[in-house]
Amino acid sequence: MNILNSNKSEVLDKESLRQLEFIEKAKGYVEELKKELGRTPTACVVTFGCQMNARDSEKLVATLKLIGYEETESENADFVIYNTCTVRDNADQRVLGRLGACSSHKKKNPHMKIAICGCMMQEQSAVEKIQKSYRFVDLIFGTHNIYKFAELLCTSFESDRMIIDIWKETDKIVEDLPVLRKYPFKSGVNIMFGCNNFCTYCIVPYVRGRERSRSPKDIIRECEKLAKDGVKEVMLLGQNVNSYGLDFKEDDPNRISFPQLLDEVTKVEGIERVRFMTPHPKDLSDELIDVIARNPKIARHIHLPLQSGSTEILRRMNRRYTKEAYLELVDKIRKRLPDVALTTDIIVGFPGETPADVDETIDVVKKASFDNAFTFIYSKRTGTPAAGFEDQVPEAEVKENFDRLLKVVQETARQTTEKYQGITASVLVEGVNEHDSSLLTGRLSNNTLVHFPGDESLIGSFVNVKLTECHGFYFMGEMV
Repeated sequence: MNILNSNKSEVLDKESLRQLEFIEKAKGYVEELKKELGRTPTACVVTFGCQMNARDSEKLVATLKLIGYEETESENADFVIYNTCTVRDNADQRVLGRLGACSSHKKKNPHMKIAICGCMMQEQSAVEKIQKSYRFVDLIFGTHNIYKFAELLCTSFESDRMIIDIWKETDKIVEDLPVLRKYPFKSGVNIMFGCNNFCTYCIVPYVRGRERSRSPKDIIRECEKLAKDGVKEVMLLGQNVNSYGLDFKEDDPNRISFPQLLDEVTKVEGIERVRFMTPHPKDLSDELIDVIARNPKIARHIHLPLQSGSTEILRRMNRRYTKEAYLELVDKIRKRLPDVALTTDIIVGFPGETPADVDETIDVVKKASFDNAFTFIYSKRTGTPAAGFEDQVPEAEVKENFDRLLKVVQETARQTTEKYQGITASVLVEGVNEHDSSLLTGRLSNNTLVHFPGDESLIGSFVNVKLTECHGFYFMGEMV
């Protein structure tokens, strides 16, 4: 698989050119390590969290491979980097647990380097804990300066001390960084970074910063390069894609809306399917619905986070829409896009939530007929307004409400998914089934998974599959 943007002649961004020079410098350090070890050194990137983090990790892996490391999934590698998430407290604990296990590996391998980056590192308390309790970590950096990874690597090779480089904020967007994609036929494409919404439970605006949109020309240029490299499906990524371009000045010729950008991406030759993640219900426009309706290349799937069906809880969450407004939007989408699949996120146990509030959420689940819903128990995040709310819900009550909701979600999703049985649809084949090597696994435009007999030579191509048997959230099928 090609590493995109590793050729200096194709790079336009000055900072990326500078980082490519550090990559060349780092190659020398890795070559010395290779001679010392008598083998090619290995590197492992462990990713926690969202698609934004996954995309960042593809850039980290590309740099590591370019300087001479061999990628491995084993955390007993010569270089291990944890790309962290901090949306929920248990994510922090998982990282710290992995770090503890890593310390024993490092004692046996004095050449081993350990790095931590991502959202968790934007929290001062987390950095201080690592400084105090995990002194064997070599490199710490955050979300704003990930583009400096090659430079930071060189600094780490040149020093025996812990290197910490955390920025509180930035308005900089660096283009043309090397990327090694997980899949040759599909890719995420960042269209913006940061978030301006400040939901009271969410740490993202504090660790990812304010919204910064990439130039539409740079986005299209990246999509064209991806298509040239064999990519057939792209997913446009942003914390709130509906806000794309709003940070540009009104007289900026680059200023276009997200629906306009989405439409332009579908015109890229070779790109056959376009997805996006994630829109905010308060900002999803009629213009976007219209663009999706008239363009078959845009996936028939909208992930529309609800979080709660109670208007009062939504107010306390600072979501800026009501239960009624959300259901009106769902009704509008269903009427205009009858073939669309709607999925959502729901939080149970937000401070002040009562069983009656959960009943309101269950009512929305039934009325919206979600194809799937990702349900989470509220996790108090230090640094967010909700963490200071006094009316935290007792754990036993949260679990009871969560179980009630989950039962309805599963039943509703099963009924909604069953309606696709018997249809024939275009499927992008993603790989061999993990549990049965005689089957392939693919994904419909509406994001539903389907497993069907086929040869692995079909991976990365679109095939027509008849959905013969529904198994709740996925189908068995047969090619036609």
